[in-house]
Amino acid sequence: METKILRVVRQGDSFSVQSAKVESGQIRKCNIVLRELGGSKFENEFVCSMLGNLAGCRFYEGDVVAATLRFSTHEYQGQVFQEILATDIVKISK
Repeated sequence: METKILRVVRQGDSFSVQSAKVESGQIRKCNIVLRELGGSKFENEFVCSMLGNLAGCRFYEGDVVAATLRFSTHEYQGQVFQEILATDIVKISK
C-alpha cells in the first residue's frame, strides 16, 4: 500500500456489487479519479475503487486528499487487469 497526496478529478455515484466477503452478499462501490499534484493535467492519474462506508463519502473536483492506495492485479479469461483500491481517503483542503 502507498499513501499519496492527490487532487480529486471526479467521482462517480455509488452502486451495489456482489461480494462474498460481507454477510449481506452486497457491498457499496464507487469509482474516483485522483491526480498527482503538479502544474498540469498531464500528471499521473489513478482510477480507484472505494468500497463499503468509504463509497458513501463524497469528494468534489479540486479537493486535495491524502489517499492510501492498494495496487493489485487479477487474471480473468486469460487477460491481466490492474486494480487500484482506495482503502482510506481524508480531505486535506479545497
